[in-house]
Amino acid sequence: MKFGVVTFPGSNCDEDMVYVLERIMGQQVERLWHKDTDLKGVDFVVLPGGFSYGDYLRSGAIAKLSPIMSEVMNHAAKGGYVMGICNGFQILTESGLLEGALLHNNNQKFICKNVYLKPATSNSAITKGLDLESVYKIPIAHGEGRFYAPEESMKSILDNDQVLFHYVSETGEANEESNPNGSMHNIAGICNKGRNVFGMMPHPERAADALLANEDGKRFFESILKYC
Repeated sequence: MKFGVVTFPGSNCDEDMVYVLERIMGQQVERLWHKDTDLKGVDFVVLPGGFSYGDYLRSGAIAKLSPIMSEVMNHAAKGGYVMGICNGFQILTESGLLEGALLHNNNQKFICKNVYLKPATSNSAITKGLDLESVYKIPIAHGEGRFYAPEESMKSILDNDQVLFHYVSETGEANEESNPNGSMHNIAGICNKGRNVFGMMPHPERAADALLANEDGKRFFESILKYC
């Protein structure tokens, strides 16, 4: 599979993602610049974490206007795969490729730590290869990660099985104590109704190398490669 990793001004996890996809997963990767108007034949687009355009206005609100995003939206509309991690998730919601919004964390502080995730569904490429009863330790690093959607949108997300991951405790309970940012329903990631666009706040690419003593995130990429 050929992946494309987009770099915006302020991206800081693009090289992390390229490293994991190329060196750990052995895939072909194209580096895409925010001003590009050609996806260079990639099958799967990744919008990485960071602070695109300094997070001015709202996180992702300026990045959605980048020339590359027109191509990303066309790619998604044709059924092509797109994944946004952290700031990339924010860009996807601002672009309308995913429902909802990412608001300031409920404690109004930037949070950087390991959290625990539990897959909410097996009905997507990124979760199909995961154990629905297992808990995965994945890092977060964000100030605006609180997932919110209006009541009608949230009902649609839940009814259509679009929630990918919940924040849970180390033993698997989803409760207020295990919710790091106040997200509705402890939501850590969602997909679109077509199940080809994925967004999540935690960083699986930061937990995919044995040298980091945590390879839980590698399982997510293995699932993508097997089922996309």
